[in-house]
Amino acid sequence: MILAIVLFIILLLYCVAILFLIYGFTKINTPDFIGLTPKTKFSIIVPFRNEGQNLPVLLTSLSKLNYPIDLFKVILVDDDSEEKFEVAGFQFEVSIIDTVRISTSPKKDAITTAMQLVTSDWIVTTDADCKVPNNWLLSLDNYIQTHDVAMIAGSVTYECNDSFLHHFQQLDLASLQGATIGSFGINKGFMCNGANFAYTKSFFQKLNGFDGNNTIASGDDVFLLQKAIAKSPEKVHYLKSPNHIVTTKPVNKWKSLFYQRVRWASKTSSYQSTFGKGLGLLVFVGNLSWLFILGLWLFGFASLLTVILTVVLKFTVDTILIYKTNNFLTQNKIRYLILSSFFYPFFSVSVALYSLFGKYEWKGRKF
Repeated sequence: MILAIVLFIILLLYCVAILFLIYGFTKINTPDFIGLTPKTKFSIIVPFRNEGQNLPVLLTSLSKLNYPIDLFKVILVDDDSEEKFEVAGFQFEVSIIDTVRISTSPKKDAITTAMQLVTSDWIVTTDADCKVPNNWLLSLDNYIQTHDVAMIAGSVTYECNDSFLHHFQQLDLASLQGATIGSFGINKGFMCNGANFAYTKSFFQKLNGFDGNNTIASGDDVFLLQKAIAKSPEKVHYLKSPNHIVTTKPVNKWKSLFYQRVRWASKTSSYQSTFGKGLGLLVFVGNLSWLFILGLWLFGFASLLTVILTVVLKFTVDTILIYKTNNFLTQNKIRYLILSSFFYPFFSVSVALYSLFGKYEWKGRKF
């Protein structure tokens, strides 16, 4: 009985943390102003490996940008693809270079390599399997013109089919994006997504780039953001705008999803942000507590009322955050919410535990 009470208290703390993130999410205003004349020059860096099918889709979306072609260029960085990719027929400037490997992190090396060709002050990173909206750069430019900023995090969503796997990923991403936006809203930003991330070259150099975390395979976005916030928090903003949401593809296999989330979770212990570490731990123990309470009830050590209370509390706060975020990210209705909510604690705890000691595969490599 005492154990059940302790677990219930942990879940209450989890719910309070999510409520703070919901409050932070609502505090971030949505700037939709795109009426200023474009002025900012951008270099768009796209690391890729074996993305011959996806890159034409990204480049086509870039060709449709409502932005002067003389104000942006695209640098594709090939990370040892098995087949070489060639581009032709685009009016904007696009080049392909090979990654120069200097660390154990392919993506950080790709961005560092591209930096040698960057002549603009502003850099934007995205992924090869993404599509960008028409006003992507325009909304970014207008925000830069009206704010004193050196780094801007942006939103990412999925393009889903009707499968449970895809919609489970969308709900999971919505919770992550909600936590990201919410943390910025309470001035505790700690997370971002490299598929939609912008910063000045001078700020990157001031932060000494990826020095200090280039032994970790992933984290080209999160670690750089946390270094920036530790040094100059007032210069780091979140652009919550429907004109600035990048669309990417969900994975099509559960094994690939598991490894992807393991890759994401493996960075948490190396966070510079105390808030980020604490929130990550609280989310883990919150989901673990829910599983323990369920187990205690099955073996007769907890009442059905306790189980119902924990389910209702956790489901309610999670749903509010997911609903608000999903409504911002996409016009698609939420699907498989109840099934995903019951499955997620098992999935999340498994990912967290495996990330502590297990290896994972990504882009044909083992880490």
